[in-house]
Amino acid sequence: MNICIETERLILRELLPSDAEGMFALDRNPKVHEFLGNNPVVSIEESRKYIENIRNQYLENGIGRYAVILKETNQFIGWSGIKYITEPENGHVNFYEIGYRFIEQYWGKGYAYESAKAWLDYGFNTMNIKTIYASAHIDNAASRSILEKIGMQLKNEFDWNGISCVWYKLNKKNN
Repeated sequence: MNICIETERLILRELLPSDAEGMFALDRNPKVHEFLGNNPVVSIEESRKYIENIRNQYLENGIGRYAVILKETNQFIGWSGIKYITEPENGHVNFYEIGYRFIEQYWGKGYAYESAKAWLDYGFNTMNIKTIYASAHIDNAASRSILEKIGMQLKNEFDWNGISCVWYKLNKKNN
């Protein structure tokens, strides 16, 4: 996989084993997991396994979550990307979903929006995906705002493993 996307402030590149410390810093923070079921990781080994799983998705599906690197400092600040979902979710299976997660100190700076917008463009224009979905915890106002700002349309509420979520959808425009 040689996908590398650059935005004004970010580099979006595949996750590497060397990103384990950054991934651990991200996923051990309870605030990051507040809307994800409150299960932060407790060891860097969990982060290594998570990266390995994502790298397997690259091979199996040609896409997955990517590291978000801040151009200015070359710092790992989180992940963003399109994932091909093969497990049932909200009555759907075998679909593309956009998602993101950032280290807390990088919240509120527009990085999630910037990376999600770039992935939406890549998914529609390079991968020729017809429909992209997203979900968020019903109370995660920040994530919902980002999804709506990139043009995603709220479709319904649903329960995911006991978590109240909202479901978004966006179809590719035929220009």
